[in-house]
Amino acid sequence: HTHTHRDRGMSSTGSRGLAKGNVGSPQHVSSVVSLNIGGQLFWSTVGTLRRFPGSKLAEMVNGQSREKMDVEGRYFVDRDGTYFNHVLEYHRGREPPPHLAEEVYQEARYYDVEPLVKLLEDSPKFFGEVVGRRQFLARVPDYQENIEVMVRVARAEAVASRHSTVTVCVVRNEEDVARCREAVNGLDTGGRESVVSFGPWKASPSVSDLLHCIKVDIEKKGYRTSCQPLETVKGFLTRPCEFLYKFTFTWW
Repeated sequence: HTHTHRDRGMSSTGSRGLAKGNVGSPQHVSSVVSLNIGGQLFWSTVGTLRRFPGSKLAEMVNGQSREKMDVEGRYFVDRDGTYFNHVLEYHRGREPPPHLAEEVYQEARYYDVEPLVKLLEDSPKFFGEVVGRRQFLARVPDYQENIEVMVRVARAEAVASRHSTVTVCVVRNEEDVARCREAVNGLDTGGRESVVSFGPWKASPSVSDLLHCIKVDIEKKGYRTSCQPLETVKGFLTRPCEFLYKFTFTWW
């Protein structure tokens, strides 16, 4: 029993002493360090954690930051450890999987691992999201606020219903604003009040591109939604109404 206790002491308090004390000696580069990231345990070496000078992990084992310790003497970081493994693997020379680019990016920024931040910013998925999609949406006035309004309207209509519908008016160009207003005025009073308007914008993406973005961003919040052109009835004819679209939220 005493043997295991002594071993555990070496991997935690022992490694801490080595990391903080005479850290300049080469033999300490291979000292084992234990990390407690939000309750998940990881093991590495001083050398691996010092691979990127200036990162929070390098500063931690170099004793440059006021690190916290858990009751076992392990370095403790009060943060969810779900994606930390990918940050650690990058220190060991492995790149993170492309489909987790955005999640690992948040961790790379938190731990100040600059080369990993840069690598992820240049990855196709992230590049497309940040440089393409987000730059476009930044040119659509009040985009994020409108998404929130859509969700509020949908939730208000959800009482004792399986579906909620939200009418959206999308105007690509300044010239269409008046015609869009006419289309909204053609709706009955109840429908008119809750129309959420997007646009106009100065960028190349089309109306269908914007509708795709709206759907993606609402679904990112955990809602199920679909989109169709809003149809109006004139006499016996049903026809799509220009500028107006219907988003249907499905609750159960």
